[in-house]
Amino acid sequence: MTLSCKLWIIGICALIGTGAFSIEYASAADKWDGPTEGPPKQAGKKITFISQDLRNGGITAAYRGLFTASQELGWALVLIDGKSDAPTIRQAFAEAIRSHQDAIVIGGFDAAEFADMVADARRAQIVITGWHAAAEPGPTKELFANIATSSTEVAKMAADYAISSGKGNIGVIIFNDDRFAVANAKMQRMKEIVGHCDHCKVLSVENIPISDAGREIPLAVPRLNDLYGKAWTHSLAINDVYFDAMNIPLTVIHRTDIQNISAGDGSSIAIGRIKSGRSQQIATVAEPTDLQGWQLADELNRAFAHVPPSGYIAKPILITTQFLNQGDSRDGDAHSVYRKAYREIWQK
Repeated sequence: MTLSCKLWIIGICALIGTGAFSIEYASAADKWDGPTEGPPKQAGKKITFISQDLRNGGITAAYRGLFTASQELGWALVLIDGKSDAPTIRQAFAEAIRSHQDAIVIGGFDAAEFADMVADARRAQIVITGWHAAAEPGPTKELFANIATSSTEVAKMAADYAISSGKGNIGVIIFNDDRFAVANAKMQRMKEIVGHCDHCKVLSVENIPISDAGREIPLAVPRLNDLYGKAWTHSLAINDVYFDAMNIPLTVIHRTDIQNISAGDGSSIAIGRIKSGRSQQIATVAEPTDLQGWQLADELNRAFAHVPPSGYIAKPILITTQFLNQGDSRDGDAHSVYRKAYREIWQK
């Protein structure tokens, strides 16, 4: 089921201790199109959340939503920062299995890359769910449920906006992190859409790990400008972090004409620069990460109760300067719609 009603921003919620922010959405009719039926809360569970890297604001925001929901469900939640380090992540899996956790949440990395650890956990009857842990949302071979927006929908929003925002011939460089299935799915879809545009061309796909973007992007910008020059008009990226380090290098080489658009995740830094209207990043496709944290809790609760996953997929939203400046400024509880809906399910 998808959230089909019109969405608009009604609040930005600070995440304590992270420096990140989460954009929350509510429908114009204050209507919830997610699940309304499910099992009552299964209290007393122990969950380990293994993050790929807590420097990723999307992962941190989703965890925070899960943490808040877990408090209401009476669950003990352990957070592990994988620090983009495979041995650290493996150690976290092993400890979760040894400590007889009821569930493990994979935060922001591909479950398939650790298929042996996932298999060990499942043999120990530990529930496995994920946030951005597979190419698309829904159940997988490894996961009871993968929580994410549709990668193809996110990619289409970003690529279509790049095409519509350009004049004349459009030359696109796509920044990807090919370690992740969801990133590769976004990249492939953006590449296809741009390739089908008769006045557009994908100049190159640059594979730079998200964790290395701060160091690698300032080196990549002059190199790519030397290669493509004025043919480079737009950048598309699978995450906002690539553009955190791009404005200054572009300014240094006098390329303030290039427009940057991210196919995820709607970080606070990106939203701030887009709202200012003075950045070369003109858009990001944001995810309702707090909502997704609550959805993680609901899917876990369903698994504990031995019922199928809900099948719900939240929709992304394109964040532009115009969108932010026309946002609804009225006071209101940005969380009320989905939090109320999930509470009603769990308290039945």
